[in-house]
This record gives sequence, C-alpha cells and structure tokens, in this order.
Amino acid sequence: MKLNCSVDTAFICKGIQCVKLTAGRYFAVVSPLTGASVLRFFDTENDIEIFRYKEDCSLAQYNAAREIWGLPTLYLPNRFDGGLLKTSDGEYHLPVNEKKLGNHLHGWVQKRAHKVERTSSENGKAVVVTSYTYDSSDEMYSCFPLDFKISYTFELSEEEGLKQTIKLENLSDKRLPVSVCTHTTVNAPISVGGKQKSLRLTVPIGERCELNERCLPTENLLPLTSKDMRYKNGSMRPVLHVIDNDMYTAVDGELDGKPFYGVTVTDKATGKRVCNEVSREFKFWNMWNDRGGKGYFCPEPMTAMINAANLKLKDDVTGHRELKKGESFECWQRFFTIA
Repeated sequence: MKLNCSVDTAFICKGIQCVKLTAGRYFAVVSPLTGASVLRFFDTENDIEIFRYKEDCSLAQYNAAREIWGLPTLYLPNRFDGGLLKTSDGEYHLPVNEKKLGNHLHGWVQKRAHKVERTSSENGKAVVVTSYTYDSSDEMYSCFPLDFKISYTFELSEEEGLKQTIKLENLSDKRLPVSVCTHTTVNAPISVGGKQKSLRLTVPIGERCELNERCLPTENLLPLTSKDMRYKNGSMRPVLHVIDNDMYTAVDGELDGKPFYGVTVTDKATGKRVCNEVSREFKFWNMWNDRGGKGYFCPEPMTAMINAANLKLKDDVTGHRELKKGESFECWQRFFTIA
C-alpha cells in the first residue's frame, strides 16, 4: 500500500511562507518565520480542528499575541519573579514584561524567525526541522548573554499524528538553564460544528503547586481537592468558566486501558478525542483558558515549575536543570485524534 505524505515548503498562510505537512487524514502548517509555531493542525477525515485557528485572524492580530494561537513553543516559559533568573554560575535580569504582576513572562524564541534546516517525505512521514541560534546579535543578549541553539523536529504521519521533538543545545561557556513548554492552544470546540459545553479535559495529576497572587509558586505542594479531581477523573469542562494557572505535578494516566503519559480532550456529544502524549521530561501541567470565553484553552506541559531557577526546593522537585557547554537536552510530544 502506498503511504500518502508530502511537504510543501512554499505554502502561504496568513500572507507568509510556511511549510505544510500532509500525511493521510492530517495536515499541519508550520511557520518558521513566526517562531516555528504550528499555525494549524487538522484532521480532514473527522473534521477536528486541534489547535486554535481562525481564517479571519490577520497576521497582525496573530503577531500581537503569538502565545495564544496554534502551538507555540517557549524557552524560558511562564514567569520569573522580577525578571530574575539565577543559575549555579550566574544571575540574569530579564525585562519585566508583565507589568501588573512584576514578572518576566515567556521568553522570546517564539518571537524570532527560525530557519528551515531540512525537510523530507517518505515512508508515510512528512518531516520539517527548524532551528533558531541565539547569540550576541539578538537584542536580548545584553540581559541574557548565553549562546544556545533550539531546534524543533516536526514529524507527521497518519499512524502517530504530529510529533514534535525539541532540542536545546548550550553553546556558551556558562551553564544554560533548561525550562521548556508549549503554550498549547486547543480549539474549543474541537469538532467542526460542535459545542464548547460538550468538551471534557482529562489530566493525570499528582499534587497541586500552590501559587501566590503574582502567579508564582509558594513552594507548597498540596493534596488534590474535589475540584482538582475533576481533571484527574475527566469531568473538567475546560471552557466557559475561568481557569487561571492551575498547576500540578504530572503522573501516569491511561488511554483506553493502556498506560498514557499525557492529556486527552473529549467531545462528549460525538466521542471525538484529541490526545497529547508527552515525554517524561515534562514534569508539570499548567492549565489556563484566558477567562474561558474565547474559544480555546491551554493544557501546557512544562519541564520545570514556574520560577524554578529561583526556588529553594530541590531540583528534582522543581524540574530545574542546567546544561554545560556542548551539552544538549531533548523532549518530545505528539498530538493525535481518535474518532
């Protein structure tokens, strides 16, 4: 049987050149010029819109808030208290870009143009590899003078869905802090023509990471409440009410009776599901939905706790780690549908 897949490196989306991957019932649009975000991921056979996408959203609207469209990847994600980031051999002061709470928020690699390193389409798998090399030419270098390279490998196949492998390499003489997440914006509803109220989110969680009024960890890990258990038992409706940084430690879960380390979104009316499996480098889940009424929600896998580099907790609790020169870090996740 001939396996259908292709890569189009001249695909235009939002008026800019993108890379379109096609494999079986799926297509995905990756935008190297805007942080190598996945602008769209769609299941054509089952009419499932996985990530937040709107045809009438202009490039200007998208650029104004890249973190809340598609699948943006963040390095140095979420919040650092006062912009401070401490490592074992350095101290860095990032700009406070969340003025209201006095934090640095989300880093900058999602705001940089990435280059396409290679593409391929064979054996039923469409692939694109992008990268961004950070050095003294970047305007952020004065406050974060650590050279690094971050690269993403996107692989699309009908059997596995969309897999993203993230690789971070330290090109500096000093220690490079590691904290990675995707600000995953799941479309609501997931089914074309579906209803938001039918969605349910399942997240296998262990303990709640208590946050203060500035959305920073208090360093207290709390037992799950009855509300928290709604994530664990799959009864949480992820939209139409406010979810504001519900952060938890990640644990093993199940998918159709088999071990599964990740989250699932189910349309109760149709039975259609979106599944997000992640590698074990992702140790936390943070849930947010922009006050719940904007047609999307974010179950964000994170390799480290918010503000991890500055916390007094041990690294094996916070997930904080550092790379020596020449060392690299990898993690992966994949998205697929069940209908």
